[in-house]
Amino acid sequence: MVAFLGMGLLGSNFVRAMISKGMQVQVWNRTASRATALEAYGAKAFENAADAVKGADRIHLTLKDDASVDEVLAAASAGFKPGAIIIDHTTTSAEGAVQRTKAWKERGFIYQHAPVFMGPANALDSSGNMLVSGDQELIAQLEPELSKLTGQVLNFGPEAGKAAAIKLMGNLFLVTFTSGLSDMLSLCKALNIQLNEVYTLFSAWNPGAQVAPRLKRMTAGTYDSPSWELNMARKDTQLFLNAAAEKGTHLAVIPAIAEEMDRWIAKGHGNQDWTIIAKDNIPA
Repeated sequence: MVAFLGMGLLGSNFVRAMISKGMQVQVWNRTASRATALEAYGAKAFENAADAVKGADRIHLTLKDDASVDEVLAAASAGFKPGAIIIDHTTTSAEGAVQRTKAWKERGFIYQHAPVFMGPANALDSSGNMLVSGDQELIAQLEPELSKLTGQVLNFGPEAGKAAAIKLMGNLFLVTFTSGLSDMLSLCKALNIQLNEVYTLFSAWNPGAQVAPRLKRMTAGTYDSPSWELNMARKDTQLFLNAAAEKGTHLAVIPAIAEEMDRWIAKGHGNQDWTIIAKDNIPA
């Protein structure tokens, strides 16, 4: 018996996938209609969280944030079955995941944070990635069943909260990547570049393939054999800024990048590889 709390797009599709795999799933959502809608697929909906978790061996969550997780778990706890395991897929702070792991253990229950890089479509077809860290014996116990819900379970070791930290890192990349695309589209507008021309370029040139090699170059600690000098990268960045300013289009990310480049040029690094802007940010 499984309970699932939080019937947003991700949670709803997780539930549908669980049911398709033969699981009995009890569901709850703050907006009750989202839970009752899943009864058409075979779920059993409840009006309050404590009733939804009664008899459940596993209690899954996909909620908004640390506060909502704490609030919902507090409300549901009256119905927890002894030995039930809480599996939280919510993107939260690393500190919150650590605190909940400790707090629920002290209350006699197991809390396992398992955030995901999965959209609603991934939840429905059990693809994508699920992240875990913490008690390795527990993870070994849970991994076979978690693997059925995702394409791959990535285990980041024994440190509670590490999976939460990795998820935040990945989401920062996605936010930055999408903001960069937004700036690119703004430049397209300024330069009268059509969308079909954008797609023609990216169908032939895949900059995503450069992520791992670029990361290695940025973190190698050597910048004296440049493939693109910082001065030249800054020159091109000014061309972006000028083109946008001339046409009155808005760039959100590029101005901050230009400031960072200027800071490093002022320190005498203009002739080095432009990836030096990451030098002070490399983890030990």
